[in-house]
Amino acid sequence: MNIKKITLLALFIGLSVVGAMIKIPAVVTSVALDAFPALLAAVYFGPLAGGIVGGAGHMVSAIIGGMAMGPLHLLIALEMFVLVCLFGSLYQRGRKYAAAASFFIGNALIAPVPFIFIFSFAFFTALLPSLVIGSFVNTVVAMLLIPRVSRVFRDAYQRA
Repeated sequence: MNIKKITLLALFIGLSVVGAMIKIPAVVTSVALDAFPALLAAVYFGPLAGGIVGGAGHMVSAIIGGMAMGPLHLLIALEMFVLVCLFGSLYQRGRKYAAAASFFIGNALIAPVPFIFIFSFAFFTALLPSLVIGSFVNTVVAMLLIPRVSRVFRDAYQRA
């Protein structure tokens, strides 16, 4: 990976930082609009690059939110990495709606399941409304932006 590609990934991590500052009211303060830049990066630059942006974006969002769950944010960053990689893989195979559905369902409903066992079912249910809203907004914004700006970023990354 050369310096131009690293710079483009840093740009998308920066966009995640901006999105991380747009919080959705929640029990945990890391629910934000930090995922849609990662979804864009997964489509433009590949699933692995998008996953890196997703994991880093979540960590920045968690830091901005005060790391309310401490080191458990590393688990969430790993989940984001996997979900964004899955989104990118499906989207690049032409399965756009499956990609959107898998990210939404995975982020809103499946990713918080470990916290039933770590904390409680009450914590899980308290998280659900904000996660559903956050996942929905991140997914919709990404699905709207991908076709509109894809030529610019895809060409820039391939020329790098």
